[in-house]
Amino acid sequence: MKKACDFIIRYMSAIVLAAAAGAFLAPDVFGHVKTSWITPMLGCVMFGMGLTLDVRDIAKVFSKPRDIIVGCLCQFTIMPLLAYLLAAAFRLPPELAVGVILVGCCPGGTSSNVITYLSKGDVPLSVGMTAVSTLLAPVATPLLVKGLAGAVIPVDFWGMFLSITEVVIAPIILGLLARRCFVAATEKAVPYLPAFSAAVITLIVAAVVAANSGQLSSCGLLVAAVVVLHNICGYALGFAVGKVLRLTSSKATAVSVEVGMQNSGLACSLAHTHFPALAMASVPGAIFSVWHNISGALLSKIFSNINTRK
Repeated sequence: MKKACDFIIRYMSAIVLAAAAGAFLAPDVFGHVKTSWITPMLGCVMFGMGLTLDVRDIAKVFSKPRDIIVGCLCQFTIMPLLAYLLAAAFRLPPELAVGVILVGCCPGGTSSNVITYLSKGDVPLSVGMTAVSTLLAPVATPLLVKGLAGAVIPVDFWGMFLSITEVVIAPIILGLLARRCFVAATEKAVPYLPAFSAAVITLIVAAVVAANSGQLSSCGLLVAAVVVLHNICGYALGFAVGKVLRLTSSKATAVSVEVGMQNSGLACSLAHTHFPALAMASVPGAIFSVWHNISGALLSKIFSNINTRK
């Protein structure tokens, strides 16, 4: 079991890419994974995140709150504004524009902590940023989506607030409680949770791609170009802000990775729940899930070399 989990983590990028390609080429096969399962599957991932969070490590980070504040401000300014500007520059149709903006307005992704570790970045800062941006998401994400996409399509702020609370905050709190109440069982489960999360994210990507394989044939390259630019510019601007503010190289690395990697599974869930009439709104989130794992793996090698020299 441990070897299988190590294999999944090591080759996660390739596995997600293969699942996306398979769902695109054979949607009937992968169509058995229903899009209605996205929300509960994401809830399972967030529960796993709660199990892995160590409150003591996060408390250490909050002893210097400036770094957390900088990171979260970058998270909820750089990516949303980039999403809006890219959607406008590429003249995306409303359903795709909403999907890109949803990705940009989501909190940091859980895989960002793994990539920060591989990059020899500041892991406690990365975990703290993920936790804080996730806790802020019920308010920040609907507010930003309404402000940036409200002119394109009506946005239900309170509905989105409740959805994020149910699918993100509640499972994380349950995970924290389970870690506290069942210490021995949690310690046995934690080593396998990254692989479990990777497998669930892969299923989410496959479900979204299979459901939209027809539309992807006509606009897949356009969406992919926007997603790649969004992600790479997020990395670059996050690192640049960190250096301008004279953060250490390891902290700037954590900010860069945290800003560039989004909780794209949440974007897919919100698109499916709140914009069912816009079939393509969940596609940018699915493509982002594939791409940011590939780019994160490549980026970790670059940052690892930089931070090793430092």
